[in-house]
Amino acid sequence: MRPLWPALAVTVCVAACSSTPGSNDPFVGFGPNPSLPAPQTSLIPPIGVPDVVGWPAGAAPTAPPGFTVTRYAEGLDHVRWLLVLPNGDVLAAQGAAPPSEGNRMNRGIKGWFKKRLMKKVKSAVPSPNRITLLRDADGDGLAETKTTFAQGLSSPFGMTLAGDTLYVANADGVVSFPYQPGQTQVSGRGTKVFDLPGPPINHHWTKNVVASPDGSKLFATVGSNSNIGDNGMAAEEGRAAVWVYDIASRQNRLFATGLRNPNGLDFEPTTGVPWTVVNERDEIGNDVPPDYLTSVKDGGFYGWPYSYWGRIVDARVKPPRPDLVATAIQPDYGLGAHTASLGLTFYRANAFPAPYRGGAFIGQHGSWNRQPLNGYRVVFVPFANGRPQMPPQAFLSGFLNADNKIQGRPVGVAVDSKGALLVADDVGGIVWRVAAQ
Repeated sequence: MRPLWPALAVTVCVAACSSTPGSNDPFVGFGPNPSLPAPQTSLIPPIGVPDVVGWPAGAAPTAPPGFTVTRYAEGLDHVRWLLVLPNGDVLAAQGAAPPSEGNRMNRGIKGWFKKRLMKKVKSAVPSPNRITLLRDADGDGLAETKTTFAQGLSSPFGMTLAGDTLYVANADGVVSFPYQPGQTQVSGRGTKVFDLPGPPINHHWTKNVVASPDGSKLFATVGSNSNIGDNGMAAEEGRAAVWVYDIASRQNRLFATGLRNPNGLDFEPTTGVPWTVVNERDEIGNDVPPDYLTSVKDGGFYGWPYSYWGRIVDARVKPPRPDLVATAIQPDYGLGAHTASLGLTFYRANAFPAPYRGGAFIGQHGSWNRQPLNGYRVVFVPFANGRPQMPPQAFLSGFLNADNKIQGRPVGVAVDSKGALLVADDVGGIVWRVAAQ
């Protein structure tokens, strides 16, 4: 006899997922004052995960007129993050979620759906645990060589260079390697620099690390262990935060908290202020709350899990903390609900037209729990006087095909030595290069 549980789950999903669809406006929830609908709760969040079909031969995402898109490198297993080295080499981190234990988010009806959905979009794969070096020796915008730079890592993600030291963020902390320009590989698994919250749960496993402009400090991002503290707040110790590490004193501390899942982090070029992109909470509606781009203030608290978009209380979180909500900082710029905004880089080069200079490129991995789908693109947010402006632009699109199926999903973004934009596509296994004609 076939078990009734899957059929029951599907029946429950159909009933629970019939909430009001989200807006068809691809930029709903964007800007400094986005619309914030009333929350809607249901047993199962809205589900909207299309099939993965991959890129046809010769196909590519679409950029605005005046730009060309090429395959800088392909055949990369789950490429997530990029670092451009001073000599023009590009490091590509290839990682996926490490094995996790004890995560209540993977149990029950919600966990059953989550695991199936992650498998469907090819997120539930063994982690390659390596960094690949890509080299474009003749400067034609195509990496002729692709070599293993580091291996045996633990779900590597963020990478940064400070002086002659390369730092890599694993799923449980930051390690370092000595580096010399032109070096094509490193040995070993690196020297531990400092720990970050990791297993056994490690719900949001991706960790990023970025050196400050003067090279004296490292900033690291750590996502939460749950949606809204579902595993208990003891499991959130040190998480949903940005950490700072002083290289000279070898001391680290919390820099900012209440950031549910920060990933991309970069320093605004005119002010030197750190900014990050944050994935917000789920299960209260298709259009609320928006993911966001925000400046990061030392000692700042940004609401999670007790409130969102500043001081809007999330009534699901028990016990409430009105004392913390009263201090919560409102983010600077909404990026749309469930867009899974991950990559962030400010454009400091001169190859693109003037309106792009100083602005922010953001890799949106795309929604799995929104109807209709949103994200699956790289957006551009212009900046003026150190502040984000309207309107945003869909800079690189087409990751969903005409049948609304997944060809690729953008993650990390970086600017290469010639001023072109590089985009890591983890589903497509490609690094795309967008250059001004």
